[in-house]
Amino acid sequence: MSEMRWSERFEAAMGSLAVRGHRRPWVALFVTLVLTGMGTFLARNLSLNADLANLLPKSFQSVQDLEKLRTRFGGMGNVVVAGIGAEPEQLKQFVDDMAPKLGGLSEIRFVNYQRPSKFFEQHALYYVDLPDLKLIQERIDARFAWEKEQANPLFVRLEESPPPSLDFTDIEQKYTGGANQRLSGTGQGGELYYLDPQERMVVMLLKAKGSSADLGYSKKVIAQVQDYLSKQDLSKYGPGFRTEITGTFKKKIDQQGVITGDLARASSLAIVLLLAYLAFHFRSALSVGLTMAPVAAGLMWTYGFVGVAYGQVNLLTGFLAAVLGGLGVEHGIHLLGRWGTLRSEGMTSEEAVRETFSHTGFSALISALVAALTFLSLSLSEFRAFHEFGVIAAVGMMVSVGSYLLILPAMLGVVSKWGWTPRTHQGQSGPMAVLARFLPRRYRAVALVLGVALVALISQAYRVTFNYDSTKLDDVSLPSVRLDRRIDHILGYSATPVVVLTDKEGQEREAVNQLLARKQQFGKDSTIDFVGALEDLVPQQQLEKQALLQSIHKKLSRIDPEKVAKETRANLVRAVRMSDAKPFTREDLPVSLRRQFEPAAGQKGGVVLVYANVSLSDGVGTRRFTKEVRNLQLSDGSQVSAAGEALILADILDMVAKESPRILVAAVLSVFFAMWMTLGSLRNALICMLPTLLSIAGLVGLMAILGLQFNYLNIVVIPVLIGTTVDAGVHLIERLGEPGADFVTVYAETGRAITGGLLTSAIGFLALVFAKHPGLNSIGDLANLGFAVNMVVVLVGFPALLLLVDRWRNKHSATPTSTTDDETPHPAPES
Repeated sequence: MSEMRWSERFEAAMGSLAVRGHRRPWVALFVTLVLTGMGTFLARNLSLNADLANLLPKSFQSVQDLEKLRTRFGGMGNVVVAGIGAEPEQLKQFVDDMAPKLGGLSEIRFVNYQRPSKFFEQHALYYVDLPDLKLIQERIDARFAWEKEQANPLFVRLEESPPPSLDFTDIEQKYTGGANQRLSGTGQGGELYYLDPQERMVVMLLKAKGSSADLGYSKKVIAQVQDYLSKQDLSKYGPGFRTEITGTFKKKIDQQGVITGDLARASSLAIVLLLAYLAFHFRSALSVGLTMAPVAAGLMWTYGFVGVAYGQVNLLTGFLAAVLGGLGVEHGIHLLGRWGTLRSEGMTSEEAVRETFSHTGFSALISALVAALTFLSLSLSEFRAFHEFGVIAAVGMMVSVGSYLLILPAMLGVVSKWGWTPRTHQGQSGPMAVLARFLPRRYRAVALVLGVALVALISQAYRVTFNYDSTKLDDVSLPSVRLDRRIDHILGYSATPVVVLTDKEGQEREAVNQLLARKQQFGKDSTIDFVGALEDLVPQQQLEKQALLQSIHKKLSRIDPEKVAKETRANLVRAVRMSDAKPFTREDLPVSLRRQFEPAAGQKGGVVLVYANVSLSDGVGTRRFTKEVRNLQLSDGSQVSAAGEALILADILDMVAKESPRILVAAVLSVFFAMWMTLGSLRNALICMLPTLLSIAGLVGLMAILGLQFNYLNIVVIPVLIGTTVDAGVHLIERLGEPGADFVTVYAETGRAITGGLLTSAIGFLALVFAKHPGLNSIGDLANLGFAVNMVVVLVGFPALLLLVDRWRNKHSATPTSTTDDETPHPAPES
């Protein structure tokens, strides 16, 4: 049995199924109602989860480390309360008043509102190594000896020389990058509070008990803080004083709100645009209803599957309803348009249904199957956003054809009994008919111009780059995001470090030493700013250092400050105070500092905070930082790694970069083999693939010219375009292959349906162009540019190529047909 005979049997089976539904419409519609009710019920609890960690498999080390971090440390990030618009003293008073009360809220572990600068300044000399302390002692001894000589009236200095210096800044410089100095706020003008007088702003860092990954919890803790602040009388801090909230928890809520709003607007706009186009296309309200009803039912069935399989949607799968709606409508345009044409040619409704679903329906099935296989190539990815997108889209494409096969014949059976007949479109009029008559006369010139244009575009494809900066994919215009960027400036370091968790507290120092060794190894290319841990903040050899400090203090105390130069007098007074400090333990560290390193209640182990000197929203810097802080090998044989959302982002970027070529190759091959098997001809499969492949190549070149970049979200558009544009060639080749097919008539009718299909497919993505979220926006921009390029190629270049090939075959065949440039050839594909 040949492939074509198999396909003919399948076509006949589809026609018979459609006729059954046409004859017994109420049974089919009842089944539709039951399935739609089930889908609605199963999808009722679907929610959007935009958390980055949700986009990677649970097996990834970064995901497991982040989960461990959330359990043991409560996750990273703070609820940041900013007081804005008052004088420094009023801002300090606001913090003093609010911090204890906010710290008493049920969801807040503690509030960090003051730098531990006094403690670290007092104990600064304990952080100096013994050799350097001895050097300090030697300088003091020299000065002390000089002072004694000066006090001796019998001593005569032969030549004048300056007194030995009491300036130890050269030694202090060696320790400026340490965690004790960075956390103490050195460089902040000695300010105790997290305050910026120029900005007229002060901030408090509230550590919540739960994780910001739980959106419900984030809303709960933010609501609690907002509710408390709203009940306070803030007028006493001055006119115009106000409070704002930012930090990880608030930003996640706001970003989720933007995405949810964008998806809702995109879906609504897509529906409006689809209805508007269908009304223009069919000029009939009933035709619009006949086209949209199967789409609506198919979407509910699809999202019922999503509810069972995943229980939620992510950033990519959230907008699939708009996309699948546009792709589904394309089938309706072809099917209903063909049925209407057959009815206008004198067929009965039942005969037209059988013929429509036998041929056009089979083409729709092929295109849906091809698209589904393309989408399934995305399911090969470990990136859950791609994987789930691929599975859901593949299911949606097949469900869409099934819904049309079940619902449309039944609805046509009902409306036919009511005496309804579709409005007939005049195939020999309109833009497509004009183009159909133009192409056979100028196909050589068209093929040449478009060919040169495509070559020019493709030659630029190598210039396209990948954008690793995730800030370009977030809505940075949000007030909470803009405010958060000002917080790091006030703190003097990143408010969101990554965390290394050790099984024992004693391993903290070893982890710190390894990280500092890596920082030194990388030198100026290091992405580590500084590293801190409680164990490391308690210096070693304190008793030996205390003995030296006592000796230093005794000698310094005997130096009269009035006899010291004014420029070093302050240093002397400070050194006297610092040398009198006593040894200390972890418990003696300031509570506000200690709490930043302590695990959650009931949890044990060590905590090391690693602060980056690069933006952890910049993918390139984040990937470098990730390599520097991962896989620390401890002396007991255990291995520890840093954990945080920055490492999740790095893994996502690495995965997309690694998997994208493989996915694209799988998409192309799956489409090609599916078309080869279903069309039954290798040549036809290659011909149908050609417009899509040329369109994709041209799109990439056009991106380079327009300065557009790929990113880890919009890269999904390429396999989507492969799967959704290839059906145009299928429909055109199938119709031209029918006995007695006339190019002008077929092109005018099919070209109009192809145009409608591409436009409706693009509509789902067009809605994303108006999204506020830059990531979704970039998907819409790239997809619509791709559909535009494909429309030009498939409606102008592809037919011109078919005409060129057909004329060449006629010229070189054994029995050439006599045609002139004014005649209309009938290119027929291989059967």
